[in-house]
Amino acid sequence: MPHQIKKNLGVVKHGEETEFRVWAPFAAAVSLAGTVCRDAELPMNNEGDGYWSLRLKGVEPGQNYVYRITTADKRSITRNDPRAQQLTTSDAGASVIIDPNFDWENDTFTPPPSEKQIIYELHVGTFNRPDAATIGSFEDALEKLDYLVDLGVNVIELMPITSMAHSYGWGYAPNHLFSVENAYGGRHGLLTFVRECHKKGIAVLLDVVYNHFSGETDLWQFDGWNENSRGGIYFYNDERGDTPWGGRPDYGRPEVRQYILDNVTMWLTEYHLDGLRVDSTIYMRNTEGHDNDPAHDIPDAWYLLQDIVELAHKIKLSATIIAEDCANSAYVTKPRSQTGCGFDAQWELGFPHVLRDALGLTPNYARTLAGVRYELERTYNGDAFEKVVFSDSHDTAANGSVRINEAASSGDAADIHAREKTLLASAVTLTAPGIPMLLQGQEFLQEGSFNDWKELEWGKTETYSGMVLAHKHLIDLRLNRYRNTAGLLGQSTAVFHQDDSNSVLAYHRWDQGGAGDDVLMIVNFGDQVHDMYQLCLPLAGTWQVRFNSTWKGYSPDFHQIDISEVTTEEGNLITVNLPAYAVLILSQNPA
Repeated sequence: MPHQIKKNLGVVKHGEETEFRVWAPFAAAVSLAGTVCRDAELPMNNEGDGYWSLRLKGVEPGQNYVYRITTADKRSITRNDPRAQQLTTSDAGASVIIDPNFDWENDTFTPPPSEKQIIYELHVGTFNRPDAATIGSFEDALEKLDYLVDLGVNVIELMPITSMAHSYGWGYAPNHLFSVENAYGGRHGLLTFVRECHKKGIAVLLDVVYNHFSGETDLWQFDGWNENSRGGIYFYNDERGDTPWGGRPDYGRPEVRQYILDNVTMWLTEYHLDGLRVDSTIYMRNTEGHDNDPAHDIPDAWYLLQDIVELAHKIKLSATIIAEDCANSAYVTKPRSQTGCGFDAQWELGFPHVLRDALGLTPNYARTLAGVRYELERTYNGDAFEKVVFSDSHDTAANGSVRINEAASSGDAADIHAREKTLLASAVTLTAPGIPMLLQGQEFLQEGSFNDWKELEWGKTETYSGMVLAHKHLIDLRLNRYRNTAGLLGQSTAVFHQDDSNSVLAYHRWDQGGAGDDVLMIVNFGDQVHDMYQLCLPLAGTWQVRFNSTWKGYSPDFHQIDISEVTTEEGNLITVNLPAYAVLILSQNPA
């Protein structure tokens, strides 16, 4: 029988005593050092099953500690607590005793349902004030919450915020899974940020990384043991331990599984987070990052992913748990009872690429509408909201690529072509089936590629206020705030017009159907102006124009067409003028 996993790992208060417990099964001895024991070194008790513990009186928040491990070959190594929730410094130093108390001010926030979520991907380190001289922080981000609320955002997805080796970066090289980056404001900064977001009606999701641990982490050869010169007790010690970014955790080892599951528990309980986005799940479950590749599958990872989602929903039924999987497999979101992982949604990684294909932004690739149609009409398990759709993310705007407006007009990422194409891509994203997501700054034409050092240029919100207004209008329509676009919250989508020669696509969204519900989108992905363009609508009647991307209120140099409504003729035919990159959104007035 395998030994029982200890539930009280890390630091736990027991009345006047504080218990320290760590897992180091190959250690010959473990001692506790630091200010918690007045800079002495106190031997810990060997519990006989790989765990070491010690109880002390008089331990106070702010004091620090480390574990001094004597390895089996008599070396002495110093390690931070794998479950430390704060560090003295991110790249070195010691673990810190936290104050567990925080005033949540009766926080009872419930996030919006998936069909009403508007996600904004946010990198704390670059989301700072215009006059900031240092890396961005949670405090800086708090100052922009009213802006996000006015824009219509109701979900923030934080890129990883755990402690980083150099206090800056994307966050995808996790160094300490339980500790919040000090430069961002640390544990208290995140707690405050979540509480204040909830007050303003904004849910907070966190991007977490379990597919690898950084090579610089204290977890590497934690107690001195390893096989094949690999990572030791927290890692696979054969070829399964290899990833492009760091060692892969051993998902089959009960203690490692519990380590990850306890991390999920911490985020959802102690920090009141509303969900998680699990990074690169395909690289958790397959050593090569491939689907339908049994030779390289890691079944233990699939079971762990199932456990992660099941645990998260047990803790918080309303939690949104999102996978980034790359495989476009329905089993990622299929229920566990049907052998799926049970995620609520997965990033639709092909979506931004088919938009670029249709806009002619993919080098050496002919412009095509086929991919857009495929993405619009495809669902997972018959649910339109089991996917997150976006025209840009931190990945598509980096890794050798750039933001869509930069791709549209390199060197002048705010000229008319960049503005038209960006607005088109945002309009399709915000009217497509799925949970729409914006990358920070796309609404005001932040240029270049995504990186972790260049702060957002907030002055652009004034320079391109019309673009910000356009995104606000699109979000209002998406959320049916005018009570005439309910179909954008519905399950049904159909492409009713595809003209590849002229790059015009039109699609229909609906929930129950009828006036105020049916919504039609007409999109010219091409650079040609089409005067007197004819197409047949799926339904007869008079249709009001709810959004016209050519309106000069969005940009004074747009080629505005004056159109407020269209009425079908025989055969449901309409005739409209379509400037290049124009988007029209139509619906009928409710009775």
